[in-house]
Amino acid sequence: MSSGQIVPGSLYIYAPSQGAPIFFTIAYALSAIGHIWQCLLYKCFRMVWLQPFCAILFTVGYALRAYQSYGNYMYSTQNLIIFILSQVFIYVCPPLLELANYHILGRIFHYVPHLTPLPPGKVMPIFGGLMAVVEALNALGVALQANPTGDQQELGKILILAALALQLCVIVTFVGIAGIFHWRCKQAKIHRRSLPTLLVTLYISMLLILIRCIYRLVEHVGNTEVDLDDFETLRALSPLLRHEWFFIVFEACLMLINSVLWNVFNPGRYLPQDRAVHLASDGMTETKANVISDNRPIYVQITYSVLNTLTFGLLRLCVRPEDEEAYPLTERSKDSTSDRRT
Repeated sequence: MSSGQIVPGSLYIYAPSQGAPIFFTIAYALSAIGHIWQCLLYKCFRMVWLQPFCAILFTVGYALRAYQSYGNYMYSTQNLIIFILSQVFIYVCPPLLELANYHILGRIFHYVPHLTPLPPGKVMPIFGGLMAVVEALNALGVALQANPTGDQQELGKILILAALALQLCVIVTFVGIAGIFHWRCKQAKIHRRSLPTLLVTLYISMLLILIRCIYRLVEHVGNTEVDLDDFETLRALSPLLRHEWFFIVFEACLMLINSVLWNVFNPGRYLPQDRAVHLASDGMTETKANVISDNRPIYVQITYSVLNTLTFGLLRLCVRPEDEEAYPLTERSKDSTSDRRT
């Protein structure tokens, strides 16, 4: 691992270690395989597909970093392209993993709709919409700042800081809402399907993402202006940029722990496959909401589901009320109606 020794001309500022990226490439690949296997086992691809997707992106990102560690980290057009791709693959995943947590909380709300602070169907559109802004700012900022020969590094820094600050606010708000729901479940003595275990897992995951977010925020508060040919400028950079171990601990390790955490506590083990299945107000009986069957062709259903996720849940906000009546988009009001009938 780099000891902080500056290497003029290195895209990483230092000579990147060889062992660490190889380890994380293998570790994330194994985690991705585990996620895919669990999705097949529990039939929960629609619920947690972002977990294996991000694990795959991490695998590619660290594989590119491992390739560059073998003498391919000095500035050249080809190495620069690989460096930027590696950075983007690694840095765009945490916001997506955060989005996956929003989706999981929404599914938990669908299961216990009568205790939710927000309507279950609004969790993804609200938090997902905010994360869409974070993801766009983060990806653009990383791309601009990763180019050490560009003249827009300062703009990239501002975009990254804005994204991280917004992400920090969203995380705090999200944990607060989940905490209110958890308290209500505790008051109602609801322990069905080990919901407390899943909620605690959700808190730990958000804490890991929050720590990583704070690390990135501190990193970019310091001096981040890179000039590969100016040794004194490189020496003045933030220590978080000059020492590789900060990246290994607060980026690679934290996100690996998060990925493995969801391998161990996969939501498919705790939540019903059908989103319409929910817990009645007695806290014991599982029932299924009466919803109109979706008669759209299967390719339309799949396309809608993918587009809704890729737009961070915003597509659903564009669906007209009459369309919602035709599609199985279970809302809290429908669940409560079903409870009363039960």
